[in-house]
Amino acid sequence: MQVTEAAQVTQGAQVTEATEAARLRAVAAAVPDPELPVIGLGDLGVLRGLRLLGAGRVEVELTPTYTGCPAVEAMAGEVRRALLAAGAAEVEVRRVLAPPWSTDDITAEGRRRLAAAGIAPPRPLGRAPVTVPLLPGPPGEEHPVRCPRCGAADTELISRFSATPCTALRRCARCAEPFDQVKER
Repeated sequence: MQVTEAAQVTQGAQVTEATEAARLRAVAAAVPDPELPVIGLGDLGVLRGLRLLGAGRVEVELTPTYTGCPAVEAMAGEVRRALLAAGAAEVEVRRVLAPPWSTDDITAEGRRRLAAAGIAPPRPLGRAPVTVPLLPGPPGEEHPVRCPRCGAADTELISRFSATPCTALRRCARCAEPFDQVKER
């Protein structure tokens, strides 16, 4: 089978476009989350897509960690700045709400970075439905949250809210250190 020159040029353009899309996606993925700067938007799982639209135009899809997330505008601005600095001529950032973000979207590397920074990463949920109690009642069985510093499972919830709406404040009974925990959703 003989490959024509036109087919070779088309294949080369596709490879170049795919390479450029991967390069720009890596740039966007490395942008740190404004509320948890130890993790990039790619590892956090909020960077849902990046497409080249031609003539240097790029479209990025971001999913907020929750509908009213105050950091989503900062994320969009930082992604836009990073991609323009990387050579994009024009960047459009779209907010995508479906499927909703879940802590299962955090990559293994993202979980490792959170733990290394002293933030307890959420346990994988497997996208199972979440039960939300509507009436006060006896506390359900809580899964142990391990201390990111010493690894102990004997930790207590100090506050359901910490420095960001996505984190809770806990304390370890063994080492007595307080730490943030990314809330599971």
